[in-house]
Parts: sequence; C-alpha cells; structure tokens
Amino acid sequence: MLSIENLSVHYGMIQAVREVSFNVEQGEIVSLIGANGAGKTTILRTISGLTRSSGGKILFEGNEIQKMVPQKIVASGLCQVPEGRHVFPGLTVQENLEMGAFLRKSNEFKKEYDMIFDRFPILKERRNQDAATLSGGEQQMLAMGRALMSKPKLLLLDEPSMGLAPIFIQEIFNIIQEINKQGTTVLLIEQNAKMALSIADRGYVLETGKIVLSGTGKELIDDEEVKKAYLGG
Repeated sequence: MLSIENLSVHYGMIQAVREVSFNVEQGEIVSLIGANGAGKTTILRTISGLTRSSGGKILFEGNEIQKMVPQKIVASGLCQVPEGRHVFPGLTVQENLEMGAFLRKSNEFKKEYDMIFDRFPILKERRNQDAATLSGGEQQMLAMGRALMSKPKLLLLDEPSMGLAPIFIQEIFNIIQEINKQGTTVLLIEQNAKMALSIADRGYVLETGKIVLSGTGKELIDDEEVKKAYLGG
C-alpha cells in the first residue's frame, strides 16, 4: 500500500532522513521506533506532504505522491494524526469532526458520526463542548476521530500516547487495534516502543535518520539491542 524508496529529507544543510526505504502492506500495523531526533516525525510529515523530500520516492497504492499537495494526499486516502493532537480550540467536538471531512460532501459523511460516536462514546457526551476543554486523552480520541472522518485507507499516527495517563494509553492502543481490525492500515510512530511493537505486525528501528533494524513486532521486542536501547531491558 505504501512504499518508501531511498527517501532523504534535509533541513537546510542538515540531513534529517538518510535514504530510508520501507513498506506498509494493506491491513498491517507497522511501527517505526527510535529516539527523539531520529527522524520519525519528519518521515510522517514528508509522507503527508507537509515537508518536502530532497530525494527518493513515496508511492501510495502505486502512485507517486512526494510532489502532491497535502489535501490531494488526504483525498487519495491517507491521513495523519499529528503529534500533540492539535484539535481546533474554539470549535466544538462535533465541529472538529466536521473539519476532518472537509473534502467530502456533507450528505456523504453524516453516517460517519454514528461510527465515531460508537467508537468514542465520550465524544458523543462532549459533542457540544469546546474541544480545548477536553482532557489529553479525550483530545487524542477526538484527533483520531477527526482523521477517521476522511475515511482513510492508511492512518498515520504520530506519538498517540504522548502525555497521556497510563489508563488512557492502554485505551488508545486498544482503539488503534480495533480501527485496524475494521480495515484501516496503520503506520505508527511511538515513543512507547514496547506498546508500539506489541501491537505491530512489523516494525522498523530508526537511528539518526537511517533504518538500522527491521522485523516482526515480536522479533524486535525479543531483540537484545532493541531491549537495551528502547525497552529498558
């Protein structure tokens, strides 16, 4: 579904991503782990069209997208939930959800509300509440629900557990698995490497802008170097 081929990204003279190649197959959860500054978020932003690559190709369902504008990428079926959630303050929960469907006709997405509210009952309770007044966990659910309103084929998740209480972290990861089981492919970036790999079909380890290791989620959890560097083993 997604193929990254020799992707490079520069910020001025600094090379943040160094000829990275990996793929995501339809129906998978793929986790990308690494330390802060390894280039994980840059890769997601480049896939989404928010950052421009300096080399390589990004193919989504066989079509090159590295030169497409973000809204065209969203329209093609790829959507990102950004790090830090970035809900729209001053808008209600329901209005935030509507923003996720801005590329769709209003008569096409009304039924999506029921799906989102079934998956996130707390959002239904808060539907007329200012999104800025929600807790961190509730805002993360809203950011995920907003992305799902675009009916993505591939969902990019950037640090969904960041800053959340442990009870919310487990709930968010349960939701990610449920979304995947219902047909959405997931590319996940996450500082909580153990949780990320525990739900992943496959994973990649990124260090200083390069992929240094790959394998199934279980293989990486059991790898001694990964344990030492990322799992506290």
